[in-house]
Amino acid sequence: MSGGADQEREPELRDAVSAAVRKSAVGQVIGSEDVPLGQSIITSIGGVRGLIESILPSFVFLVVFLVTTDRVPDQQRLLLSTLIPVGVALVFIAVRVLQKVVLTPAITGAVGVAITAALAIFTNRAENNFIPGIVINGVFLLAMLASLVIRRPLIGVFAGILLGERAADWREQRRPRRVLTAATWIWVALFGIRLAVELPLYLMGEAAALALAKLILGVPFYAVVLWATWLLVRSVYPPKDVVEPAAAA
Repeated sequence: MSGGADQEREPELRDAVSAAVRKSAVGQVIGSEDVPLGQSIITSIGGVRGLIESILPSFVFLVVFLVTTDRVPDQQRLLLSTLIPVGVALVFIAVRVLQKVVLTPAITGAVGVAITAALAIFTNRAENNFIPGIVINGVFLLAMLASLVIRRPLIGVFAGILLGERAADWREQRRPRRVLTAATWIWVALFGIRLAVELPLYLMGEAAALALAKLILGVPFYAVVLWATWLLVRSVYPPKDVVEPAAAA
């Protein structure tokens, strides 16, 4: 009985993993063969609206934190620089409600901003506003490194799921294996550079510098890595409309 139940769950688990991969930013870039690269990257980060909603709270924190330097007591400065971004995130939700569009991205963003603000306020340390981001980068870095250690580079796994039969045997083919491994190392570099910059700043208590680093190493750096990943994957798995005429010829 239990064996049969496990066999029934396996396809469901595979489908769930496949769906999660397709919804991820990497999945949307690799799997969107009929969409221009620039458009697929913008879509993967939530479009122009998603870009604004992800950048503005950190930008507001930085501006308020710098403007209030030496002008208000430290406690008030901390409250202003952390709570105003929460207000901005709530405005994003209100705008989506008025426009009757999907609320999930804005709600998720607001919860994240609220958690970081709570950490900073309750510990009375502005730099703790960035702990969740540092932890997330560390987790993703470990996941990427672990996939390389066990010879299952994550970008290769994603390509195998997204491209189906064309990339099903990527581990048995020398060039695809090397290229997809290199693409995974690029993501290791992304998370590693973020940690190498942000962790020392956190330990030094440099909240303003952390906010600036988050802006620079956030969406812009992320978009560059997505672009590089797309180039590498397409170098071994070009779109079908490019492969088929060549095969026919």
